[in-house]
Amino acid sequence: MFASSIFSGFVASAPFQQGFGAIAYILIAMIALALVETLIPLHARDRRSARHLLPNLALTFLTFATNLIFNTTLVLTLVWLQGFGFGVLHTFALAPWQMVAITVLALDLSFYLLHVAMHKNPALWRYHQVHHCDVMLDVTTTIRQHPGESVVRYLGLAATAIALGASPAAFMVYRVWSTLQGLIEHANISLSRPLDAALALVIASPNMHKVHHSRDPRLTDTNYGNITSLWDRLFLTFTPARTGTDIDYGLEGLDARRDQSTWGLLVLPWRHDRRAGRTQTGESPRAQH
Repeated sequence: MFASSIFSGFVASAPFQQGFGAIAYILIAMIALALVETLIPLHARDRRSARHLLPNLALTFLTFATNLIFNTTLVLTLVWLQGFGFGVLHTFALAPWQMVAITVLALDLSFYLLHVAMHKNPALWRYHQVHHCDVMLDVTTTIRQHPGESVVRYLGLAATAIALGASPAAFMVYRVWSTLQGLIEHANISLSRPLDAALALVIASPNMHKVHHSRDPRLTDTNYGNITSLWDRLFLTFTPARTGTDIDYGLEGLDARRDQSTWGLLVLPWRHDRRAGRTQTGESPRAQH
């Protein structure tokens, strides 16, 4: 009875209900960008576009469900900690806008560092490769994410947000911005190279991020940033956005239809052959390139 009461209170909480509203807005944004993709596509749609739609949407809605729980839990935790003035930000006399700006930059930096770790650490890469093995990039690729990766991402977000003492409002600003940015980065839309290159001076532009989805490991291990390109430039992992208009997407050995099915993607992290992103000797193909 006590557990049921806690669950009922959790579901009735404002963050949980707001989470449903956020999902609705994300879906609207996805539909809008899908329409733009039909008007100014970077690459023509083919059979791969139709084949990846169902698995991508299945993983997207699974990610929505897990993120709804994680977001609500973290926001409620931040609300509780606010009452104690807990966190680094509360040791300084900062204006609200300064706290929001620092929170967004700090969370974006933590995303960058975790993203690099997911490429370099074999255990984390097992989950992250589910996102990378999509052979046709479009807006539905954005939230094509294994539940295991969702857990890892939120552990990183929680550690950073709690240590900062981020306000719930600042955290939600980051979440909304990063999600919308992700949708635009993955969308199959054509932008002029000068415009995209200009955007990449400050933010992670669409062509800049598409470089990151290259089948070539030398390119895959660059352009990790989500909101800003600053971290890639600062840590020397930046590849010019102009190279992102002609990219061969996906991962070698993971093109088979059974591997690209919803079930195939869900079990991918526990496979140990080369198609799972590693050789039988345990060495990453990246290291061999």
